[in-house]
Amino acid sequence: MNCPVRRRRSENNTPRSLFFQVRHHEFFDVDDPPYVTQNAHVQMGLARESIGWAFTAIHSANWHPLTWLSHMLDCRLFGLDPFHHHLTNVYLHSANAVLLFLLLRMLTGALWRAAFVAAVFAVHPLAVESVAWVAERKNVLSTFFWFLTMALYARYVRRPTGRAYGWVALSLALGLMAKPMLVTLPVVLFLMDFWPLNRAGPPRSVQSLIFEKIPLMALAAASSAITIVAQKSDAAMYSLKAISLYMALAAASSAITIVAQKSDAAMYSLKAISLYMALAAASSAITIVAQKSD
Repeated sequence: MNCPVRRRRSENNTPRSLFFQVRHHEFFDVDDPPYVTQNAHVQMGLARESIGWAFTAIHSANWHPLTWLSHMLDCRLFGLDPFHHHLTNVYLHSANAVLLFLLLRMLTGALWRAAFVAAVFAVHPLAVESVAWVAERKNVLSTFFWFLTMALYARYVRRPTGRAYGWVALSLALGLMAKPMLVTLPVVLFLMDFWPLNRAGPPRSVQSLIFEKIPLMALAAASSAITIVAQKSDAAMYSLKAISLYMALAAASSAITIVAQKSDAAMYSLKAISLYMALAAASSAITIVAQKSD
């Protein structure tokens, strides 16, 4: 049974919350149709058939069943009213800001600095796309599990039990099922061992800390493999051999030019472009040349 199309509530009932302007937004023509408005499986809501599809199908070059389930839940509760679909993103982003504050306060004990960082995260313009675009639900949802995994890991470090570690692995798995961007999170947890958790050192060796992350890295590796298959199935991934040296150099040049323009607008010089960016651009060009030579 498809979810009904419901009328939007009056603006007088619109909650005042972060990014409240989304109450005026409709669905976007890019990505929203395959994700929600023209996706029959999503519009079925949380039915047995649609849940099975979420976990078994590769759609829009992605495998992210938890993201599909969140869209299905919205459709089941609110129909195709864009107001509520957008509002879910706002609520998730707001929860992420609160979770980030609690995480930083727990890790550092610095109340006001944690509050400042969380506030900047909450209102930063880079968050607009993820919050105001329904199809970017995967971003705000995966971010929630990113922060939650870090918090659960910090709790595990304080009381290292198998159960506590299991919660860390479960949170990471859910995050990967929202968006595979979390594949780098095991590395972040390893870095947390050095700061702010200060675990690196006697009686623990670096090797033991790496060994501890193997189950988490296995989850990340599995997600990476599925993502590669999903991306290739929709021609969303190309071999480096398909990219000419000219295109690689043009892309690197464009990136540096954009950063230079941004820096100039902020009254900075080209010195604001980090050595890392220059090396990254050069490395990309060299890699492509090497691929072409093979």
